[in-house]
Amino acid sequence: MGSTAIAGREVETKASYVIAEGASLTDIVDDLARTSPDFIAFRRPVDGGWTDVTVAEFAAQVRAIAKGLIASGVQAGDRVALMSATRYEWTLVDYAIWTAGACTVAIYDSSAADQARWILEDSGTKLLIVENERHAATVAEISTPDLLETLRLDQGAVDALIERGGAVADSVLTERRAEVGAATSATLIYTSGTTGRPKGVVLTHENLLAEALSGRLALSHLLADGKTTLMFLPLAHVFARAIAVSSLAAKVTVAHTSDWSTLTTQFASHKPDFILAVPRVFEKVYNGAKQQAHDSGKGKIFDLAADTAIAWSEAQQSGGAGLVLRLKHAVFDKLVYSKLRAALGGRCTGAVSGGGPLGARLGHFFRGIGVPVFEGYGLTESSAAVTVNTLSHMRVGTVGIPIEGNAVRIAEDGEVLLRGNVVFNGYWKNEAATAEALTDDWFHTGDLGSLDDDGYLSITGRKKEIIVTAAGKNVSPAPMEDTLRAHPLIGQCMIVGDNKPFVAVLITLDRDALPGWRDRNNITADITLEDLTTHALLVAEIEAAVADSNKKVSKAEAVKKIRILSADWTQETGELTPKLSLKRAVVLEKYATEVTAIYS
Repeated sequence: MGSTAIAGREVETKASYVIAEGASLTDIVDDLARTSPDFIAFRRPVDGGWTDVTVAEFAAQVRAIAKGLIASGVQAGDRVALMSATRYEWTLVDYAIWTAGACTVAIYDSSAADQARWILEDSGTKLLIVENERHAATVAEISTPDLLETLRLDQGAVDALIERGGAVADSVLTERRAEVGAATSATLIYTSGTTGRPKGVVLTHENLLAEALSGRLALSHLLADGKTTLMFLPLAHVFARAIAVSSLAAKVTVAHTSDWSTLTTQFASHKPDFILAVPRVFEKVYNGAKQQAHDSGKGKIFDLAADTAIAWSEAQQSGGAGLVLRLKHAVFDKLVYSKLRAALGGRCTGAVSGGGPLGARLGHFFRGIGVPVFEGYGLTESSAAVTVNTLSHMRVGTVGIPIEGNAVRIAEDGEVLLRGNVVFNGYWKNEAATAEALTDDWFHTGDLGSLDDDGYLSITGRKKEIIVTAAGKNVSPAPMEDTLRAHPLIGQCMIVGDNKPFVAVLITLDRDALPGWRDRNNITADITLEDLTTHALLVAEIEAAVADSNKKVSKAEAVKKIRILSADWTQETGELTPKLSLKRAVVLEKYATEVTAIYS
Protein backbone atom coordinates (compact mmCIF):
# COMPACT_ATOMS: atom_id res chain seq x y z
CA MET A 1 0.00 0.00 0.00
CA GLY A 2 2.04 2.93 -1.30
CA SER A 3 1.41 6.44 -0.04
CA THR A 4 2.64 9.93 -0.81
CA ALA A 5 3.18 12.21 2.19
CA ILE A 6 3.78 15.92 2.51
CA ALA A 7 5.53 16.11 5.87
CA GLY A 8 3.11 17.07 8.57
CA ARG A 9 0.36 18.31 6.24
CA GLU A 10 -1.09 15.81 3.78
CA VAL A 11 -0.91 12.13 2.79
CA GLU A 12 -2.64 10.24 0.00
CA THR A 13 -2.80 6.59 -1.06
CA LYS A 14 -3.73 5.99 -4.68
CA ALA A 15 -6.33 3.36 -5.58
CA SER A 16 -5.30 0.24 -7.48
CA TYR A 17 -8.94 -0.53 -8.37
CA VAL A 18 -11.72 1.03 -10.42
CA ILE A 19 -15.40 0.92 -9.48
CA ALA A 20 -17.61 0.74 -12.56
CA GLU A 21 -20.33 3.33 -13.01
CA GLY A 22 -23.02 0.64 -12.92
CA ALA A 23 -21.64 -1.26 -9.91
CA SER A 24 -23.90 -2.31 -7.03
CA LEU A 25 -23.38 -3.98 -3.66
CA THR A 26 -25.67 -6.78 -4.85
CA ASP A 27 -22.98 -7.76 -7.36
CA ILE A 28 -21.07 -9.29 -4.44
CA VAL A 29 -23.86 -11.77 -3.75
CA ASP A 30 -24.59 -12.51 -7.41
CA ASP A 31 -20.93 -13.12 -8.27
CA LEU A 32 -20.35 -15.41 -5.29
CA ALA A 33 -23.56 -17.37 -5.92
CA ARG A 34 -22.37 -17.98 -9.48
CA THR A 35 -18.69 -18.75 -8.80
CA SER A 36 -18.70 -20.23 -5.28
CA PRO A 37 -22.26 -21.38 -4.48
CA ASP A 38 -21.14 -23.73 -1.69
CA PHE A 39 -19.13 -21.11 0.21
CA ILE A 40 -20.36 -20.98 3.84
CA ALA A 41 -21.17 -17.28 4.07
CA PHE A 42 -22.90 -17.34 7.47
CA ARG A 43 -23.40 -19.48 10.53
CA ARG A 44 -26.73 -19.05 12.30
CA PRO A 45 -27.29 -19.91 15.98
CA VAL A 46 -29.67 -22.85 16.38
CA ASP A 47 -30.42 -24.74 19.63
CA GLY A 48 -27.15 -23.77 21.29
CA GLY A 49 -25.09 -24.58 18.19
CA TRP A 50 -24.56 -23.23 14.70
CA THR A 51 -26.01 -24.09 11.30
CA ASP A 52 -24.32 -23.21 8.02
CA VAL A 53 -25.80 -20.96 5.32
CA THR A 54 -24.21 -21.19 1.87
CA VAL A 55 -23.98 -18.11 -0.30
CA ALA A 56 -26.34 -19.80 -2.79
CA GLU A 57 -28.96 -20.16 -0.04
CA PHE A 58 -28.35 -16.59 1.06
CA ALA A 59 -28.72 -15.27 -2.50
CA ALA A 60 -32.01 -17.13 -2.99
CA GLN A 61 -33.40 -15.69 0.26
CA VAL A 62 -32.24 -12.20 -0.66
CA ARG A 63 -34.04 -12.32 -4.01
CA ALA A 64 -37.22 -13.77 -2.48
CA ILE A 65 -37.36 -11.06 0.20
CA ALA A 66 -36.63 -8.37 -2.38
CA LYS A 67 -39.67 -9.53 -4.34
CA GLY A 68 -41.69 -9.32 -1.14
CA LEU A 69 -40.58 -5.74 -0.59
CA ILE A 70 -41.61 -4.86 -4.14
CA ALA A 71 -44.98 -6.55 -3.61
CA SER A 72 -45.36 -4.46 -0.43
CA GLY A 73 -45.14 -1.25 -2.43
CA VAL A 74 -41.44 -0.43 -2.15
CA GLN A 75 -40.30 1.48 -5.23
CA ALA A 76 -36.79 2.05 -6.51
CA GLY A 77 -35.13 4.70 -4.36
CA ASP A 78 -37.56 4.27 -1.45
CA ARG A 79 -36.27 4.04 2.09
CA VAL A 80 -36.78 0.88 4.13
CA ALA A 81 -35.80 1.08 7.80
CA LEU A 82 -34.27 -1.66 9.95
CA MET A 83 -34.45 -1.51 13.76
CA SER A 84 -32.85 -4.62 15.18
CA ALA A 85 -29.95 -5.92 17.18
CA THR A 86 -27.15 -7.69 15.32
CA ARG A 87 -28.40 -10.92 13.78
CA TYR A 88 -28.29 -12.83 10.48
CA GLU A 89 -31.58 -11.30 9.31
CA TRP A 90 -30.09 -7.78 9.51
CA THR A 91 -27.63 -8.53 6.71
CA LEU A 92 -30.19 -10.64 4.84
CA VAL A 93 -32.77 -7.84 4.71
CA ASP A 94 -30.07 -5.24 3.99
CA TYR A 95 -29.10 -6.99 0.76
CA ALA A 96 -32.76 -7.59 -0.10
CA ILE A 97 -33.44 -3.85 0.18
CA TRP A 98 -30.55 -3.16 -2.20
CA THR A 99 -31.77 -5.87 -4.57
CA ALA A 100 -35.17 -4.15 -4.66
CA GLY A 101 -33.39 -0.94 -5.66
CA ALA A 102 -34.18 0.73 -2.34
CA CYS A 103 -32.13 2.39 0.42
CA THR A 104 -31.63 0.97 3.94
CA VAL A 105 -32.26 3.32 6.86
CA ALA A 106 -30.34 2.03 9.88
CA ILE A 107 -31.89 2.57 13.34
CA TYR A 108 -30.07 1.44 16.47
CA ASP A 109 -32.04 -1.14 18.43
CA SER A 110 -31.38 0.96 21.55
CA SER A 111 -32.97 4.09 20.07
CA ALA A 112 -35.66 5.90 22.03
CA ALA A 113 -39.05 6.70 20.53
CA ASP A 114 -38.15 10.35 19.82
CA GLN A 115 -34.95 9.31 18.05
CA ALA A 116 -36.77 6.72 15.93
CA ARG A 117 -39.55 9.20 15.14
CA TRP A 118 -37.12 11.80 13.85
CA ILE A 119 -35.30 9.25 11.65
CA LEU A 120 -38.52 7.84 10.20
CA GLU A 121 -39.97 11.31 9.54
CA ASP A 122 -36.81 12.85 8.15
CA SER A 123 -35.97 9.89 5.90
CA GLY A 124 -39.50 9.42 4.60
CA THR A 125 -39.28 5.71 5.32
CA LYS A 126 -41.79 3.62 3.37
CA LEU A 127 -41.56 0.34 5.30
CA LEU A 128 -40.16 -0.40 8.77
CA ILE A 129 -38.86 -3.78 9.94
CA VAL A 130 -38.26 -4.18 13.69
CA GLU A 131 -36.90 -7.15 15.59
CA ASN A 132 -39.23 -7.77 18.51
CA GLU A 133 -41.94 -6.56 20.86
CA ARG A 134 -39.69 -4.04 22.59
CA HIS A 135 -38.88 -2.32 19.32
CA ALA A 136 -42.51 -2.50 18.22
CA ALA A 137 -43.51 -0.76 21.45
CA THR A 138 -40.89 1.95 20.86
CA VAL A 139 -42.37 2.84 17.46
CA ALA A 140 -46.01 2.04 18.28
CA GLU A 141 -47.10 5.67 18.57
CA ILE A 142 -45.12 6.86 15.56
CA SER A 143 -47.15 7.74 12.50
CA THR A 144 -45.55 9.39 9.48
CA PRO A 145 -47.11 10.25 6.11
CA ASP A 146 -44.82 7.93 4.16
CA LEU A 147 -44.77 4.86 6.43
CA LEU A 148 -47.00 2.15 4.99
CA GLU A 149 -46.33 -0.73 7.34
CA THR A 150 -44.27 -2.12 10.24
CA LEU A 151 -43.18 -5.78 10.28
CA ARG A 152 -41.55 -7.81 13.07
CA LEU A 153 -38.74 -10.31 12.57
CA ASP A 154 -39.84 -12.35 15.59
CA GLN A 155 -43.31 -12.65 14.07
CA GLY A 156 -42.18 -14.06 10.75
CA ALA A 157 -41.45 -10.90 8.75
CA VAL A 158 -39.01 -12.75 6.50
CA ASP A 159 -41.43 -15.57 5.70
CA ALA A 160 -44.26 -13.07 5.17
CA LEU A 161 -42.22 -11.08 2.68
CA ILE A 162 -41.15 -14.22 0.84
CA GLU A 163 -44.78 -15.30 0.57
CA ARG A 164 -45.88 -11.88 -0.69
CA GLY A 165 -43.22 -11.90 -3.38
CA GLY A 166 -44.21 -15.25 -4.80
CA ALA A 167 -46.04 -13.68 -7.73
CA VAL A 168 -43.29 -11.16 -8.59
CA ALA A 169 -41.37 -12.19 -11.72
CA ASP A 170 -37.57 -12.37 -11.89
CA SER A 171 -37.71 -9.78 -14.66
CA VAL A 172 -38.87 -7.20 -12.11
CA LEU A 173 -35.65 -7.68 -10.14
CA THR A 174 -33.70 -7.30 -13.38
CA GLU A 175 -35.46 -4.01 -14.02
CA ARG A 176 -34.70 -2.80 -10.50
CA ARG A 177 -31.04 -3.75 -10.90
CA ALA A 178 -30.86 -1.59 -14.03
CA GLU A 179 -31.95 1.42 -11.97
CA VAL A 180 -29.05 1.05 -9.50
CA GLY A 181 -25.52 2.31 -10.07
CA ALA A 182 -22.43 3.22 -8.10
CA ALA A 183 -23.83 6.70 -7.35
CA THR A 184 -27.18 5.36 -6.07
CA SER A 185 -27.90 5.85 -2.37
CA ALA A 186 -27.38 2.56 -0.52
CA THR A 187 -28.00 3.56 3.07
CA LEU A 188 -28.95 6.40 5.39
CA ILE A 189 -27.12 6.30 8.72
CA TYR A 190 -27.94 9.02 11.20
CA THR A 191 -25.28 10.67 13.33
CA SER A 192 -25.47 10.17 17.09
CA GLY A 193 -26.78 13.66 17.69
CA THR A 194 -24.25 14.50 20.41
CA THR A 195 -23.95 18.04 19.04
CA GLY A 196 -27.52 18.60 17.83
CA ARG A 197 -30.31 16.90 15.93
CA PRO A 198 -29.05 13.75 14.13
CA LYS A 199 -28.12 14.23 10.48
CA GLY A 200 -28.74 11.57 7.85
CA VAL A 201 -25.47 10.53 6.20
CA VAL A 202 -26.09 9.31 2.65
CA LEU A 203 -23.67 6.58 1.62
CA THR A 204 -23.73 5.30 -1.95
CA HIS A 205 -23.01 1.87 -3.36
CA GLU A 206 -19.65 3.25 -4.50
CA ASN A 207 -18.79 4.46 -0.99
CA LEU A 208 -19.38 1.04 0.59
CA LEU A 209 -17.79 -0.86 -2.30
CA ALA A 210 -14.69 1.34 -2.04
CA GLU A 211 -14.56 0.70 1.71
CA ALA A 212 -14.85 -3.05 1.12
CA LEU A 213 -12.19 -3.13 -1.60
CA SER A 214 -9.73 -0.90 0.24
CA GLY A 215 -10.38 -2.67 3.54
CA ARG A 216 -9.65 -6.06 2.01
CA LEU A 217 -6.40 -4.79 0.52
CA ALA A 218 -5.30 -3.20 3.80
CA LEU A 219 -6.30 -6.13 6.04
CA SER A 220 -5.76 -8.96 3.58
CA HIS A 221 -4.40 -11.29 6.27
CA LEU A 222 -7.72 -11.07 8.16
CA LEU A 223 -10.27 -10.43 5.41
CA ALA A 224 -9.39 -13.53 3.43
CA ASP A 225 -11.04 -16.63 2.00
CA GLY A 226 -11.57 -19.25 4.71
CA LYS A 227 -11.38 -16.92 7.70
CA THR A 228 -14.20 -16.58 10.24
CA THR A 229 -15.42 -13.83 12.53
CA LEU A 230 -18.08 -13.32 15.18
CA MET A 231 -20.04 -10.12 14.56
CA PHE A 232 -21.39 -8.60 17.77
CA LEU A 233 -21.19 -4.83 17.21
CA PRO A 234 -24.44 -3.10 16.12
CA LEU A 235 -24.93 -3.43 12.37
CA ALA A 236 -26.67 -0.07 12.46
CA HIS A 237 -23.19 1.39 13.03
CA VAL A 238 -21.12 2.02 9.92
CA PHE A 239 -18.05 0.22 11.33
CA ALA A 240 -19.77 -3.16 11.68
CA ARG A 241 -21.66 -2.63 8.42
CA ALA A 242 -18.49 -1.96 6.46
CA ILE A 243 -16.75 -5.03 7.88
CA ALA A 244 -19.86 -7.09 7.12
CA VAL A 245 -19.71 -6.09 3.45
CA SER A 246 -15.94 -6.60 3.32
CA SER A 247 -16.24 -10.03 4.94
CA LEU A 248 -18.77 -11.31 2.42
CA ALA A 249 -16.74 -9.97 -0.49
CA ALA A 250 -13.60 -11.62 0.91
CA LYS A 251 -15.39 -14.96 1.54
CA VAL A 252 -15.10 -14.71 5.32
CA THR A 253 -17.67 -16.77 7.23
CA VAL A 254 -19.66 -14.57 9.62
CA ALA A 255 -21.63 -15.56 12.70
CA HIS A 256 -23.83 -13.01 14.50
CA THR A 257 -24.70 -12.36 18.11
CA SER A 258 -26.07 -9.47 20.14
CA ASP A 259 -25.46 -11.09 23.55
CA TRP A 260 -22.33 -9.43 24.90
CA SER A 261 -22.71 -11.15 28.28
CA THR A 262 -21.71 -14.55 26.87
CA LEU A 263 -19.03 -13.54 24.39
CA THR A 264 -16.35 -15.76 25.95
CA THR A 265 -18.61 -18.80 25.56
CA GLN A 266 -19.45 -17.83 21.99
CA PHE A 267 -15.80 -17.25 21.14
CA ALA A 268 -15.07 -20.78 22.37
CA SER A 269 -17.91 -22.14 20.23
CA HIS A 270 -17.24 -20.21 17.02
CA LYS A 271 -13.43 -19.81 17.30
CA PRO A 272 -13.14 -16.62 15.21
CA ASP A 273 -9.95 -15.87 13.29
CA PHE A 274 -10.44 -12.18 14.02
CA ILE A 275 -12.88 -9.92 15.81
CA LEU A 276 -13.90 -6.28 15.52
CA ALA A 277 -14.76 -4.16 18.51
CA VAL A 278 -14.86 -0.65 19.88
CA PRO A 279 -12.15 0.42 22.35
CA ARG A 280 -14.39 -0.09 25.39
CA VAL A 281 -14.55 -3.83 24.62
CA PHE A 282 -10.75 -4.10 24.62
CA GLU A 283 -10.65 -2.10 27.86
CA LYS A 284 -13.13 -4.51 29.45
CA VAL A 285 -11.12 -7.55 28.31
CA TYR A 286 -7.91 -6.10 29.78
CA ASN A 287 -9.51 -4.85 33.01
CA GLY A 288 -11.43 -8.09 33.48
CA ALA A 289 -8.30 -10.21 33.11
CA LYS A 290 -6.39 -7.95 35.48
CA GLN A 291 -9.18 -7.98 38.05
CA GLN A 292 -9.52 -11.76 37.90
CA ALA A 293 -5.77 -12.17 38.40
CA HIS A 294 -5.73 -9.87 41.41
CA ASP A 295 -8.80 -11.55 42.90
CA SER A 296 -7.08 -14.95 42.66
CA GLY A 297 -3.84 -13.75 44.23
CA LYS A 298 -1.94 -13.65 40.91
CA GLY A 299 -2.02 -9.91 40.47
CA LYS A 300 1.75 -9.39 40.55
CA ILE A 301 2.29 -12.03 37.86
CA PHE A 302 -0.34 -10.44 35.62
CA ASP A 303 1.07 -6.95 36.11
CA LEU A 304 4.57 -8.14 35.24
CA ALA A 305 3.18 -10.00 32.21
CA ALA A 306 1.30 -6.89 31.07
CA ASP A 307 4.38 -4.69 31.45
CA THR A 308 6.40 -7.24 29.50
CA ALA A 309 3.83 -7.44 26.70
CA ILE A 310 3.81 -3.66 26.37
CA ALA A 311 7.61 -3.43 26.44
CA TRP A 312 7.91 -6.22 23.86
CA SER A 313 5.46 -4.47 21.52
CA GLU A 314 7.17 -1.11 21.95
CA ALA A 315 10.47 -2.77 21.07
CA GLN A 316 9.01 -3.94 17.74
CA GLN A 317 8.87 -0.28 16.69
CA SER A 318 12.47 0.44 17.67
CA GLY A 319 14.59 -2.38 16.33
CA GLY A 320 13.20 -5.42 18.15
CA ALA A 321 13.37 -6.89 21.64
CA GLY A 322 16.64 -7.83 23.30
CA LEU A 323 17.47 -11.31 24.59
CA VAL A 324 16.26 -10.76 28.18
CA LEU A 325 12.95 -9.24 27.04
CA ARG A 326 12.41 -12.06 24.53
CA LEU A 327 12.96 -14.67 27.25
CA LYS A 328 10.58 -12.93 29.65
CA HIS A 329 8.02 -12.63 26.86
CA ALA A 330 8.31 -16.35 26.07
CA VAL A 331 7.79 -17.30 29.73
CA PHE A 332 4.72 -15.11 30.09
CA ASP A 333 3.38 -16.37 26.78
CA LYS A 334 2.99 -19.80 28.36
CA LEU A 335 1.83 -18.56 31.76
CA VAL A 336 -0.53 -15.70 30.79
CA TYR A 337 -0.83 -14.74 27.13
CA SER A 338 -1.89 -18.19 25.91
CA LYS A 339 -4.80 -18.14 28.37
CA LEU A 340 -5.92 -14.73 27.14
CA ARG A 341 -5.82 -15.96 23.54
CA ALA A 342 -7.79 -19.05 24.58
CA ALA A 343 -10.50 -16.75 25.99
CA LEU A 344 -10.92 -15.39 22.45
CA GLY A 345 -11.48 -18.87 21.08
CA GLY A 346 -7.88 -19.93 20.56
CA ARG A 347 -7.63 -19.04 16.86
CA CYS A 348 -7.87 -15.26 16.98
CA THR A 349 -4.79 -13.77 15.27
CA GLY A 350 -5.91 -10.16 15.20
CA ALA A 351 -8.62 -7.62 15.88
CA VAL A 352 -9.89 -4.45 14.28
CA SER A 353 -10.74 -1.44 16.44
CA GLY A 354 -12.78 1.59 15.47
CA GLY A 355 -15.40 3.98 16.77
CA GLY A 356 -13.05 5.84 19.11
CA PRO A 357 -9.45 6.10 20.31
CA LEU A 358 -7.91 2.83 21.50
CA GLY A 359 -4.80 4.36 23.01
CA ALA A 360 -1.18 3.18 22.78
CA ARG A 361 -1.34 1.37 26.14
CA LEU A 362 -3.99 -1.12 25.00
CA GLY A 363 -2.55 -1.34 21.50
CA HIS A 364 0.84 -2.41 22.79
CA PHE A 365 -0.67 -4.81 25.34
CA PHE A 366 -2.73 -6.74 22.80
CA ARG A 367 0.07 -6.89 20.24
CA GLY A 368 2.34 -8.10 23.03
CA ILE A 369 0.04 -11.01 23.89
CA GLY A 370 -0.17 -12.10 20.25
CA VAL A 371 -3.47 -10.49 19.19
CA PRO A 372 -2.50 -7.28 17.40
CA VAL A 373 -5.29 -4.72 17.21
CA PHE A 374 -5.38 -2.92 13.87
CA GLU A 375 -6.74 0.46 14.83
CA GLY A 376 -8.27 2.66 12.18
CA TYR A 377 -9.97 6.01 11.96
CA GLY A 378 -13.09 7.17 10.22
CA LEU A 379 -16.60 8.47 10.67
CA THR A 380 -20.03 7.61 9.35
CA GLU A 381 -19.35 10.22 6.65
CA SER A 382 -16.31 8.24 5.47
CA SER A 383 -18.06 4.85 5.32
CA ALA A 384 -16.01 3.75 8.39
CA ALA A 385 -12.21 3.55 8.06
CA VAL A 386 -10.32 6.07 5.97
CA THR A 387 -7.00 5.19 7.65
CA VAL A 388 -5.87 1.97 9.30
CA ASN A 389 -2.82 0.24 10.70
CA THR A 390 -1.92 -2.88 8.74
CA LEU A 391 0.38 -5.86 9.14
CA SER A 392 3.11 -4.19 7.08
CA HIS A 393 2.37 -0.58 8.10
CA MET A 394 1.72 -0.56 11.84
CA ARG A 395 2.58 2.15 14.33
CA VAL A 396 0.80 1.62 17.65
CA GLY A 397 -0.55 4.87 19.05
CA THR A 398 -1.52 6.13 15.60
CA VAL A 399 -4.55 5.25 13.46
CA GLY A 400 -2.44 4.29 10.47
CA ILE A 401 -2.18 5.62 6.92
CA PRO A 402 -4.99 6.16 4.37
CA ILE A 403 -6.55 3.13 2.75
CA GLU A 404 -6.38 3.08 -1.05
CA GLY A 405 -8.12 5.88 -2.90
CA ASN A 406 -8.17 8.32 0.02
CA ALA A 407 -6.28 11.28 1.42
CA VAL A 408 -5.83 13.06 4.76
CA ARG A 409 -4.90 16.69 5.28
CA ILE A 410 -4.24 18.62 8.49
CA ALA A 411 -5.71 22.14 8.37
CA GLU A 412 -3.95 25.18 9.81
CA ASP A 413 -5.96 24.88 13.04
CA GLY A 414 -5.16 21.17 13.38
CA GLU A 415 -8.49 19.83 12.09
CA VAL A 416 -8.40 16.53 10.19
CA LEU A 417 -9.73 16.81 6.63
CA LEU A 418 -10.60 13.81 4.45
CA ARG A 419 -11.06 13.21 0.74
CA GLY A 420 -11.56 10.07 -1.34
CA ASN A 421 -13.71 7.23 -2.59
CA VAL A 422 -15.18 6.40 0.82
CA VAL A 423 -16.17 9.98 1.69
CA PHE A 424 -19.88 10.82 1.39
CA ASN A 425 -21.35 13.49 -0.87
CA GLY A 426 -23.73 15.10 1.60
CA TYR A 427 -26.35 14.90 4.32
CA TRP A 428 -29.95 13.92 3.60
CA LYS A 429 -32.07 17.01 2.90
CA ASN A 430 -29.62 19.26 4.75
CA GLU A 431 -27.81 21.54 2.34
CA ALA A 432 -26.57 23.88 5.08
CA ALA A 433 -24.84 21.07 7.02
CA THR A 434 -23.43 19.66 3.78
CA ALA A 435 -21.97 23.02 2.75
CA GLU A 436 -20.39 23.44 6.18
CA ALA A 437 -18.86 19.94 6.22
CA LEU A 438 -17.68 19.72 2.61
CA THR A 439 -15.58 22.64 1.40
CA ASP A 440 -12.97 22.76 -1.36
CA ASP A 441 -13.45 19.02 -1.98
CA TRP A 442 -12.46 18.14 1.62
CA PHE A 443 -14.63 16.80 4.44
CA HIS A 444 -14.07 18.65 7.71
CA THR A 445 -14.25 16.00 10.43
CA GLY A 446 -14.25 18.17 13.55
CA ASP A 447 -11.41 16.02 14.91
CA LEU A 448 -7.96 17.34 15.71
CA GLY A 449 -4.88 15.41 14.66
CA SER A 450 -1.37 15.33 13.28
CA LEU A 451 0.58 13.50 10.59
CA ASP A 452 4.11 12.28 11.10
CA ASP A 453 6.70 12.32 8.33
CA ASP A 454 5.76 8.80 7.24
CA GLY A 455 2.09 9.69 6.83
CA TYR A 456 0.72 8.04 9.98
CA LEU A 457 -2.26 9.90 11.43
CA SER A 458 -2.72 10.54 15.16
CA ILE A 459 -6.00 11.84 16.59
CA THR A 460 -5.55 14.24 19.50
CA GLY A 461 -9.12 15.30 20.26
CA ARG A 462 -12.23 16.99 18.94
CA LYS A 463 -12.46 20.71 18.24
CA LYS A 464 -15.77 21.01 20.09
CA GLU A 465 -14.53 18.98 23.07
CA ILE A 466 -11.44 21.03 23.83
CA ILE A 467 -11.66 22.41 27.37
CA VAL A 468 -10.36 25.92 27.91
CA THR A 469 -9.66 26.60 31.58
CA ALA A 470 -10.13 29.99 33.20
CA ALA A 471 -6.38 30.50 32.80
CA GLY A 472 -6.71 30.01 29.02
CA LYS A 473 -5.09 26.56 28.89
CA ASN A 474 -6.41 24.26 26.16
CA VAL A 475 -6.98 20.71 27.43
CA SER A 476 -7.92 17.73 25.26
CA PRO A 477 -9.83 15.37 27.58
CA ALA A 478 -9.55 12.10 25.61
CA PRO A 479 -5.93 11.11 26.43
CA MET A 480 -6.43 11.51 30.19
CA GLU A 481 -9.77 9.68 30.07
CA ASP A 482 -8.19 6.82 28.14
CA THR A 483 -5.45 6.45 30.76
CA LEU A 484 -7.89 6.53 33.68
CA ARG A 485 -10.16 3.87 32.19
CA ALA A 486 -7.21 1.49 32.38
CA HIS A 487 -7.92 1.12 36.09
CA PRO A 488 -10.26 -1.84 36.75
CA LEU A 489 -12.39 0.11 39.24
CA ILE A 490 -13.15 2.90 36.76
CA GLY A 491 -16.07 2.24 34.46
CA GLN A 492 -16.41 5.59 32.70
CA CYS A 493 -14.95 9.02 33.31
CA MET A 494 -15.23 12.52 31.92
CA ILE A 495 -12.83 15.42 32.28
CA VAL A 496 -14.46 18.76 33.13
CA GLY A 497 -13.10 22.25 33.65
CA ASP A 498 -14.26 24.48 30.81
CA ASN A 499 -13.92 28.10 32.00
CA LYS A 500 -13.02 26.78 35.45
CA PRO A 501 -9.85 27.42 37.48
CA PHE A 502 -8.65 23.80 37.25
CA VAL A 503 -9.35 20.42 35.64
CA ALA A 504 -11.49 17.83 37.44
CA VAL A 505 -13.03 14.47 36.56
CA LEU A 506 -16.35 12.69 37.03
CA ILE A 507 -15.91 8.94 37.56
CA THR A 508 -18.30 5.98 37.55
CA LEU A 509 -17.40 2.62 39.07
CA ASP A 510 -17.08 -0.61 37.12
CA ARG A 511 -19.79 -2.91 38.47
CA ASP A 512 -17.91 -6.05 37.45
CA ALA A 513 -14.82 -5.07 39.42
CA LEU A 514 -16.52 -4.17 42.70
CA PRO A 515 -17.25 -7.68 44.09
CA GLY A 516 -13.58 -8.67 43.91
CA TRP A 517 -12.49 -5.35 45.38
CA ARG A 518 -14.94 -5.80 48.29
CA ASP A 519 -13.54 -9.27 48.99
CA ARG A 520 -9.92 -8.11 48.93
CA ASN A 521 -10.65 -5.23 51.26
CA ASN A 522 -13.16 -7.01 53.55
CA ILE A 523 -15.94 -4.59 52.62
CA THR A 524 -19.25 -6.17 53.57
CA ALA A 525 -22.45 -6.05 51.54
CA ASP A 526 -24.10 -3.65 53.99
CA ILE A 527 -21.77 -0.92 52.67
CA THR A 528 -23.88 0.46 49.84
CA LEU A 529 -22.68 1.61 46.45
CA GLU A 530 -23.42 5.16 47.53
CA ASP A 531 -21.22 4.64 50.60
CA LEU A 532 -18.41 3.27 48.44
CA THR A 533 -18.15 6.51 46.46
CA THR A 534 -16.75 8.19 49.60
CA HIS A 535 -15.10 5.16 51.22
CA ALA A 536 -11.52 6.02 52.18
CA LEU A 537 -9.94 2.88 50.67
CA LEU A 538 -11.73 3.16 47.33
CA VAL A 539 -11.18 6.92 47.06
CA ALA A 540 -7.48 6.42 47.81
CA GLU A 541 -7.17 3.83 45.04
CA ILE A 542 -8.90 6.08 42.51
CA GLU A 543 -6.80 9.06 43.58
CA ALA A 544 -3.64 6.98 43.10
CA ALA A 545 -4.76 6.18 39.53
CA VAL A 546 -5.39 9.88 38.91
CA ALA A 547 -1.95 10.75 40.32
CA ASP A 548 -0.31 8.28 37.94
CA SER A 549 -2.20 9.76 35.00
CA ASN A 550 -1.23 13.27 36.02
CA LYS A 551 2.44 12.37 35.55
CA LYS A 552 1.80 12.10 31.78
CA VAL A 553 0.43 15.62 31.30
CA SER A 554 1.45 19.18 32.10
CA LYS A 555 0.65 20.77 35.46
CA ALA A 556 -2.10 22.89 33.89
CA GLU A 557 -3.75 19.76 32.39
CA ALA A 558 -3.50 17.66 35.58
CA VAL A 559 -6.69 16.66 37.40
CA LYS A 560 -6.97 18.47 40.73
CA LYS A 561 -10.25 17.02 42.04
CA ILE A 562 -12.33 13.89 41.49
CA ARG A 563 -16.02 13.16 41.95
CA ILE A 564 -17.00 9.48 42.16
CA LEU A 565 -20.61 8.80 41.19
CA SER A 566 -22.87 5.97 42.27
CA ALA A 567 -24.72 6.04 38.94
CA ASP A 568 -23.73 4.05 35.88
CA TRP A 569 -23.47 5.59 32.40
CA THR A 570 -25.16 3.50 29.71
CA GLN A 571 -26.94 3.81 26.39
CA GLU A 572 -30.24 3.29 28.17
CA THR A 573 -29.68 6.15 30.62
CA GLY A 574 -28.50 8.41 27.81
CA GLU A 575 -24.87 9.16 28.62
CA LEU A 576 -23.37 6.84 26.00
CA THR A 577 -23.92 6.47 22.27
CA PRO A 578 -24.46 2.99 20.77
CA LYS A 579 -20.72 2.82 20.08
CA LEU A 580 -20.13 3.60 23.79
CA SER A 581 -18.81 7.12 23.25
CA LEU A 582 -19.58 9.80 25.81
CA LYS A 583 -22.39 12.25 25.19
CA ARG A 584 -20.58 15.06 26.98
CA ALA A 585 -23.40 17.57 26.80
CA VAL A 586 -25.79 15.04 28.35
CA VAL A 587 -23.38 14.23 31.17
CA LEU A 588 -22.78 17.91 31.90
CA GLU A 589 -26.50 18.59 32.03
CA LYS A 590 -27.38 15.57 34.19
CA TYR A 591 -24.52 16.11 36.62
CA ALA A 592 -24.44 19.89 36.71
CA THR A 593 -24.95 19.83 40.49
CA GLU A 594 -21.94 17.56 40.99
CA VAL A 595 -19.76 19.71 38.73
CA THR A 596 -20.83 22.85 40.57
CA ALA A 597 -19.97 21.18 43.88
CA ILE A 598 -16.44 20.44 42.66
CA TYR A 599 -15.75 24.13 42.16
CA SER A 600 -17.73 25.53 45.08
